[in-house]
Amino acid sequence: MKVFSAVQMKEWDQATIQNESIDSIHLMERAAIKCSEWILRNISAEKEILVFCGKGNNGGDGLCIARILLQHDRRLKTYILDTQNKSSPDFSANLKRLEKLSGDIGMIEKSSDFPSIPPSTIVIDALFGYGLSRKADGLAAELIVHVNQSGAYVISVDVPSGLFTDQSSKGGTIIKANTTLTFQTTKLAFLLGENDPYVGDVFTLDIALDEKYYTQTPSRFEVVHESLVKSIYRPRKKYSNKGNFGSVVLIAGSYGMMGAAVLSAKACLRAGAGKLTCYIPGAGYSIMQTTIPEAMCIADKEDRYISSFTTDHTFDVYGVGPGLGTHSETINMLEDLLLNADGPLVIDADALNLLASRKDLLQHIPANSIITPHPKEFERLFGSSENDFDRLDLALAKASELNIIIILKGYHSFIATPNDKGFFNSTGNPGMSTAGSGDVLTGMIAGFLAQKYSPTQAAMLGAYLHGAAGDIAASKLSQEGMIASDIIKYLPSTFLKLFTKNS
Repeated sequence: MKVFSAVQMKEWDQATIQNESIDSIHLMERAAIKCSEWILRNISAEKEILVFCGKGNNGGDGLCIARILLQHDRRLKTYILDTQNKSSPDFSANLKRLEKLSGDIGMIEKSSDFPSIPPSTIVIDALFGYGLSRKADGLAAELIVHVNQSGAYVISVDVPSGLFTDQSSKGGTIIKANTTLTFQTTKLAFLLGENDPYVGDVFTLDIALDEKYYTQTPSRFEVVHESLVKSIYRPRKKYSNKGNFGSVVLIAGSYGMMGAAVLSAKACLRAGAGKLTCYIPGAGYSIMQTTIPEAMCIADKEDRYISSFTTDHTFDVYGVGPGLGTHSETINMLEDLLLNADGPLVIDADALNLLASRKDLLQHIPANSIITPHPKEFERLFGSSENDFDRLDLALAKASELNIIIILKGYHSFIATPNDKGFFNSTGNPGMSTAGSGDVLTGMIAGFLAQKYSPTQAAMLGAYLHGAAGDIAASKLSQEGMIASDIIKYLPSTFLKLFTKNS
């Protein structure tokens, strides 16, 4: 799913109006019908509804919704925030339509005009839409605070009022919606953690905007959904052998942290890698041979940490970091690996911490490698950001500068590619916030890279299937009860669910 900017959303509306030869008010009616249908399905007829409208097109949506709900005998009153701004033509036309049906329309010209909002009330927020150009202030900001303090259930139309779609809204006065009914595609703001207190549950309503515009218009951001993952996936051919699915070496583990290496190794094999070699400290040899008989093992000369990487074998993919530790000799090993590896690396965990202590080594990461930092690791590598939007820009800039893929882990993990294109993952849940989950992701991505998926494809497949397996685990075991190894446990079920012929 493409994520369009506010400017592109306006262009999309205009393209629909032009190509269908309809008036803008007809498109507004179409959006209002979809919102009203959702409300009629999901909100009890016993609930009183208060609709708050601005004087722009978002307010026009609100007036349309009010009229449709009144036609379905819902108990409802409409309030218009009467600022000095001029009403949009479609707002004015819809106000006349509503006035023919109901005279119960209140004008808010000062704070004393604010109605009482009992907590049992449903509030429909239609004050400001995606075209907001400045932070809410004055009477509008006071009204937003009044709604937020009411305790009522709030449904925002398209965008919670006061929230920018393309830039940070930090410090702004913003409606705290329980539900947001947005149109056609999600908004960038909805995918970022800093806006979580305002957005609530998002439902994307199809209002049949022009398909040609969507197809032909590039977007800087996309959301990875099931259809995209299915288009990437390549079924295995009948006469395949393990050599067709690549050779991975996983450089991982240290004394007391061999579990991370075990999780990553198991995930790599479950993701489909043909051959896996684990390069580990001497103390981990019996652990790895016992727990993962399918993997070959090479033990470092040091018992408790990895001091060097010496082998006569060649590999398609190098995974490094899980449980690695940060010993001074280990960083020398990492430097040698970066300078001499003849394939892409998947770099995570302590390998990222080592890079953060030796930032000169960032320039030596082989092209097409993938790094998987969580936000704190990302900050240690590349510096802090004022907000989530700035962090996206920084991730894309660094991916381009270093010619690598950066997976910024979290809810809606962000995949930054070297060509200034970013992808948000759509699977996963808070139950995956548990030790070892990132080690599993590292192994999976290495496994997909070994199977000759492109770095971007491997990143998308890894993030999506990792989250999808976690979703199955949570559904079986609860978010609280699941652990990282459960993600591996349910990875085969995820393959079956997504990629069998009848799925």
